[in-house]
Formats: sequence, structure tokens, C-alpha cells
Amino acid sequence: MISVTTKDVIEKFNLTLVSGNEGIGRYIRTSDISRPGLEMAGYFTHYPANRVQLIGKTEHSFLEMLPSNIKKERMLRLCSHETPAIIISRGNEAPEELIQASNENNVPVLLTTMKTTRFSSRLTNYLESKLAPYVAMHGVLVDVYGIGVLIIGKSGVGKSETALELIKKGHRLVADDCVEIRQEAEDLLMGTPPPLLEHLLEIRGIGIIDIMTLFGASAVRSQKRITLIVELENWDPEKVYDRLGLDEEKMKIIDTEITKLTIPVQPGRNVSVIIEVAAMNYRLKRLGVNAAQEFSRRLEEVISVQDELEEDY
Repeated sequence: MISVTTKDVIEKFNLTLVSGNEGIGRYIRTSDISRPGLEMAGYFTHYPANRVQLIGKTEHSFLEMLPSNIKKERMLRLCSHETPAIIISRGNEAPEELIQASNENNVPVLLTTMKTTRFSSRLTNYLESKLAPYVAMHGVLVDVYGIGVLIIGKSGVGKSETALELIKKGHRLVADDCVEIRQEAEDLLMGTPPPLLEHLLEIRGIGIIDIMTLFGASAVRSQKRITLIVELENWDPEKVYDRLGLDEEKMKIIDTEITKLTIPVQPGRNVSVIIEVAAMNYRLKRLGVNAAQEFSRRLEEVISVQDELEEDY
């Protein structure tokens, strides 16, 4: 199961650990964040204990108003064995009763100087990114004219060589050989390289090359949204390939369908130029300009005129 630990959040947001040190290895398995105002008022019937608890200015001021014995009882219930962490925003101090309860149940209590709403937004975005549904695919991800193009195909068909040609033309490499894909939102797939393969490209006959060292930092990206899939395959003379582009093929990754093009590869075809044109054509289609549909419309007009002339004769 994909998960994030409390320690990861501490390091990401530079949080201060106040108490509950032994619990920093607890797993966070949901991106939802709870503001425990009702719980501080004594209502624990539907307490979402598996969420990160965020105490803002309102909750903190209410907590300070409670008598010590009630405060201690509610902090013990707040620090359940499921709770991954309790975070206090705006640099407010952690009450002594919360520190005692957190040490007793090993629930980390953390401090941040950020405002509650801003921190909640940043933490939610981070957790949604890390906990998003995930799949790893064999292929190459390249940023071509701002379009995230995932190049797939059988081993040895020329994916990495095509990517190298695109990089030489000024486009940017995201990942080679293995692309880690996360669905961060509905219809939003983000591709990243595994840490081990970041900035690296494998070319048969040469070996592993470092793209950032060879071409500079502008030749690489750490992540990119995938909007177009291009499958390279060896030319099959028996197969009928799309020559107009009226029919749009889709490929499903996780729960998202992405436009897919199949490009036959044979000697003499400049695949990198074809992919550049495919990316530009995809962008034009999103802007409402579809050359295939326009050709079809013109053809229908010509046929209609011919039919009218034949009827006159």
C-alpha cells in the first residue's frame, strides 16, 4: 500500500517535533486533514482518528479555555493509537496536557509557523500527490512543445533514440525506460522518473548517458502531465494504418483515458519530426482546429457538388 510517514512530512515542511518522538514512523494513508474542533468540545462519536489533526488559532484558543482535568481527558482521546500526527499552526505553543498525552501514546506533536489555511492546503497537495494511485510503465516520457508525450513500444524499437533526437531539438526528457505514473486528480496523470534513473538515458551501443550533464538543466524535467501516448511499432505491410486521423484511439492508464497514436517505424522515417507534429496537432485539436475534420468537410462538399451536377445531367 502506498503510504507516507510522519517523518516524511516533518522533513518536507521543516516542522518542529515537540513530543511523541517514538511515533514519527507512523504511516499517513489518507490525504484528508481534520480540524478537531468538535472533539475538543467533547464530541468523539465520529472522530477521524486516522487523519492528521491540525490545530489552528480557533481550536487552540478554545483549548486554552478548558479546565486542566477536561483538557487532559480530551487530549488523551485525541492522541489515539491510529492518529499519525497532531500539528499546531501559527507557531502556537503545545499545551502541557497535549504533550503528556502524546508521549503516553507515542503520537507526534508538531509545530509550524505557517498560517492554518496555507499549511492545510500545502499539506493536502503533498499528500494527494504522494498517495495518488500509482503504476510504473515501460516507456519514455518527453515534454514536446509543452505536451507530455509518453513513447511506448517493444524493446529495441527505438524509443530512447527518438527521445535523444527530440532532446537535441530542444525538447525535455522526463523519464527513460521506466515512467512512474500517478493519478493525482480526475483525468490528471503525472509522470516522474524513478530516483535511480533521473536524468539518465540508455542508448544501445553507447550505454547510459546523463542528459543534464550533456545538454544542461534546460533539457530535463522532474515531472510532467501525460496528455498524449505514442506507440512505436515495426512497420507491418499487412496492417492498415490510420491515414486521415478522424478516429481517435484511447489508452486507459489507471482510471484515465489518454489519446493514443500508433506510428509505424521503418528506415527513412524521421520519427522525432512525426512526434513533434503529433504534439503540435494535438494542441491545435484542443484549441478547436482539426485538420482531419476540415478535410472531411471539404470532401463532403465536393461530393455533394458532383452529385448535384450528375442530377442536372
